[in-house]
Amino acid sequence: MRGVASFADYFVICTGTSNRMLQALAEAVKDGLRKELRLKSRIEGDPDFGWVLIDAGDIIVHIFGPHERAYYNLEELWSKGRVVLQMQ
Repeated sequence: MRGVASFADYFVICTGTSNRMLQALAEAVKDGLRKELRLKSRIEGDPDFGWVLIDAGDIIVHIFGPHERAYYNLEELWSKGRVVLQMQ
Protein backbone atom coordinates (compact mmCIF):
# COMPACT_ATOMS: atom_id res chain seq x y z
CA MET A 1 0.00 0.00 0.00
CA ARG A 2 3.05 2.22 0.27
CA GLY A 3 2.63 4.96 -2.30
CA VAL A 4 -1.04 4.11 -2.83
CA ALA A 5 -2.55 4.95 0.57
CA SER A 6 -1.28 7.48 3.09
CA PHE A 7 -2.65 5.63 6.13
CA ALA A 8 -0.90 2.26 5.82
CA ASP A 9 2.10 0.59 4.23
CA TYR A 10 0.67 -2.95 4.28
CA PHE A 11 -2.73 -4.61 4.09
CA VAL A 12 -3.01 -8.24 5.10
CA ILE A 13 -6.24 -9.81 3.87
CA CYS A 14 -7.32 -13.29 4.95
CA THR A 15 -10.39 -15.45 5.33
CA GLY A 16 -11.66 -17.58 8.19
CA THR A 17 -14.38 -20.16 7.71
CA SER A 18 -16.24 -19.62 11.00
CA ASN A 19 -16.80 -16.96 13.64
CA ARG A 20 -14.64 -18.94 16.02
CA MET A 21 -11.82 -19.04 13.47
CA LEU A 22 -12.10 -15.28 12.85
CA GLN A 23 -11.73 -14.66 16.58
CA ALA A 24 -8.79 -17.07 16.90
CA LEU A 25 -7.02 -15.50 13.91
CA ALA A 26 -7.52 -12.00 15.31
CA GLU A 27 -6.13 -12.96 18.71
CA ALA A 28 -3.15 -14.78 17.15
CA VAL A 29 -2.32 -11.83 14.90
CA LYS A 30 -2.59 -9.34 17.75
CA ASP A 31 -0.35 -11.51 19.96
CA GLY A 32 2.15 -12.02 17.14
CA LEU A 33 2.35 -8.31 16.38
CA ARG A 34 3.01 -7.61 20.05
CA LYS A 35 5.51 -10.41 20.68
CA GLU A 36 7.39 -10.55 17.38
CA LEU A 37 7.28 -6.95 16.15
CA ARG A 38 6.59 -5.14 19.43
CA LEU A 39 3.66 -3.34 17.84
CA LYS A 40 0.57 -2.22 19.68
CA SER A 41 -2.65 -2.86 17.83
CA ARG A 42 -6.39 -2.34 18.13
CA ILE A 43 -9.10 -4.76 17.11
CA GLU A 44 -12.20 -3.37 15.44
CA GLY A 45 -15.24 -5.24 14.19
CA ASP A 46 -16.78 -8.47 15.36
CA PRO A 47 -16.48 -12.07 14.14
CA ASP A 48 -20.28 -12.33 14.27
CA PHE A 49 -20.46 -9.74 11.48
CA GLY A 50 -17.81 -11.48 9.37
CA TRP A 51 -15.10 -8.82 9.46
CA VAL A 52 -12.41 -8.14 12.02
CA LEU A 53 -9.85 -5.41 11.44
CA ILE A 54 -6.58 -5.12 13.32
CA ASP A 55 -4.94 -1.72 13.16
CA ALA A 56 -1.23 -1.77 13.96
CA GLY A 57 -0.37 1.58 12.42
CA ASP A 58 1.38 0.95 9.13
CA ILE A 59 0.02 -2.62 9.03
CA ILE A 60 -3.73 -3.22 8.75
CA VAL A 61 -5.01 -6.78 8.91
CA HIS A 62 -8.47 -7.62 7.52
CA ILE A 63 -9.91 -10.97 8.60
CA PHE A 64 -13.09 -11.80 6.70
CA GLY A 65 -15.70 -14.49 6.53
CA PRO A 66 -15.95 -15.90 2.96
CA HIS A 67 -19.13 -13.99 2.05
CA GLU A 68 -17.83 -10.67 3.39
CA ARG A 69 -14.48 -11.03 1.63
CA ALA A 70 -16.21 -11.58 -1.69
CA TYR A 71 -18.63 -8.72 -1.07
CA TYR A 72 -16.05 -6.07 -0.09
CA ASN A 73 -13.40 -7.35 -2.55
CA LEU A 74 -10.56 -5.25 -1.13
CA GLU A 75 -8.08 -6.79 -3.55
CA GLU A 76 -9.89 -5.11 -6.43
CA LEU A 77 -10.58 -1.88 -4.55
CA TRP A 78 -6.87 -1.48 -3.74
CA SER A 79 -5.55 -3.16 -6.90
CA LYS A 80 -2.90 -0.46 -7.42
CA GLY A 81 -1.09 -1.83 -4.39
CA ARG A 82 1.72 -4.32 -4.97
CA VAL A 83 1.12 -7.92 -3.85
CA VAL A 84 4.04 -8.96 -1.65
CA LEU A 85 2.85 -12.49 -0.86
CA GLN A 86 -0.20 -14.47 -1.87
CA MET A 87 -1.08 -17.80 -0.27
CA GLN A 88 -4.01 -20.15 -0.69
